Amino acid sequence: MLRRSVRSVSAVTFSACMVVSIAGAGVAQSQSLESQSTAAFGSLQQAGSSLGSLEDLLPGGKAPKNIIYMVGDGMGFNHVANTNLFESGQSRYAVEGEADGEALEEAGGEAVQVYEGDEWQQSSMSTYPVDSGYDPVKAWNDNDYINQNVTDSAAAGTAMATGQKTLNGMIGVDAEGNELENTNERALSIGKSAGVVSSVPFNHATPAAWGAHNSDRNALHDMADEMIDSDLNVIFGAGHPDFDDNAAGRDAKYEYLSEEGQDLLESGDSGFEYFDDSETFADLAAGNVSSDRYFGLAPVATTLQQNRDGESVVPGDVPANDVTDLPTMSTAALNVLGQDEDGFQVMIEGGAIDWTGHANESARNVEETQDFNAAVEAVNVWVEKNSNWDETLVIVTADHETGYLSGEDQGDGWKALHGPTGQLPSHQWYSGNHTNQLVPVFVRGAGADAVIAAADKQDPVRGSYIDNTTIAKLTLENWWTAEGK
Repeated sequence: MLRRSVRSVSAVTFSACMVVSIAGAGVAQSQSLESQSTAAFGSLQQAGSSLGSLEDLLPGGKAPKNIIYMVGDGMGFNHVANTNLFESGQSRYAVEGEADGEALEEAGGEAVQVYEGDEWQQSSMSTYPVDSGYDPVKAWNDNDYINQNVTDSAAAGTAMATGQKTLNGMIGVDAEGNELENTNERALSIGKSAGVVSSVPFNHATPAAWGAHNSDRNALHDMADEMIDSDLNVIFGAGHPDFDDNAAGRDAKYEYLSEEGQDLLESGDSGFEYFDDSETFADLAAGNVSSDRYFGLAPVATTLQQNRDGESVVPGDVPANDVTDLPTMSTAALNVLGQDEDGFQVMIEGGAIDWTGHANESARNVEETQDFNAAVEAVNVWVEKNSNWDETLVIVTADHETGYLSGEDQGDGWKALHGPTGQLPSHQWYSGNHTNQLVPVFVRGAGADAVIAAADKQDPVRGSYIDNTTIAKLTLENWWTAEGK
């Protein structure tokens, strides 16, 4: 187990929850998609069922030694396109036309980000919680469908980390409150290292899904205590009691970390090498590593940059906080975890993309997506310098889309984003919440073929897609089994 001491999680009684699961079609004809939709919504399949053996999909039967799971929280296809347009004046992924999945097509375009390059493979991923579903026909024939029955980051993170769906608001437990093993725990149990990195508080929903178990995502102090008491090797994130959102000192506010938790970290008795300055992140990123366990608390309250003062009109017009960034934190984490000859698992989150979506902050959405993209570039460099693609799997995806970012005056159809280089694209936000759209998945390295081969469901516009439980199931059931230690 990940934790040195097992904590009880209050069991919550729920009515039996079954989930709509779209049966894999593997074909694009509208008739097959319609029958796929009808069959899925006519006969329910319980979420969390086994993916089945995919050993024959692993070249030579070799599993990834290292897994780097990068999550742009809230980053849908639209957010990637928005940033690509700002940077290059063109992008893939655009969809425009009447709400008719049979007629709609995804636009092509040139690669802009490193993960769009020829060395990477792309699919899509469904994100719904245990008591919802995704209908690929309705999703394109009714553009309000994706506003309904959406996941939160707790349920999505749990599915991605454990391979089992749960209810919104629940972290690392199933719908009845039973603890679920996550891929960080599995890594530690077979002798690997593990960690979490985030640009938002270290115990926010997504990083907590890889480090805590609680029926209430808002039990922040409890989850912080559990993570501090864990065997994780790296915990990097925001949430510092003594700093505000401008990285300026303040009287302590214990929103994410309790006073007792902070005292424990600062005492040196937590088992972690604790630090809370940007210089140490940079030092670790430069390769000056002297321990195998670090807890790094960035000197900001909630986000590295998104929540700073000022109202951004264009990306970069408001001076940035003088604080570390996600690329530096990512490289620092990899330098620590990469010391383990048996390998590692790490989740790296660009968490504030989601925060900009909730706030409909257009300029800062580009800023946060750019920071995440730069972190992917840093990871790419690290793998090629310190590892190789035959032993390391990098996954770039999202837990859901946030804000329903689309073209202006969409009406009942679909409108694409448009705009020249250096300007915010013409766009409109249609929600302040998450949506039930498919999100992109980009993979490269050991095991990437297995991820793509597991995409057994079909969307009329995005093509084949996996579920948000798929990669964790591959990890727990195929790659990192106890027998494969």
